[in-house]
Amino acid sequence: MADLTDAQWRKSTRSGSNGGDCVEVAGNLPGLVAVRDSKDPAGPALTFSPAAWNSFVQVTKSEH
Repeated sequence: MADLTDAQWRKSTRSGSNGGDCVEVAGNLPGLVAVRDSKDPAGPALTFSPAAWNSFVQVTKSEH
């Protein structure tokens, strides 16, 4: 399991300011990117290699 103690979580710039259902990403950790549900910050987080995360982001950007 990855140590997420020093994770600096951020929400998407496309998230609304009214709270709601958001995904938070921590990209400041060496060798991994962590993703969690903002409604459950103490809950589980998914982790990805930076290359896998960048691929995901590029694919989702190209679909809009």
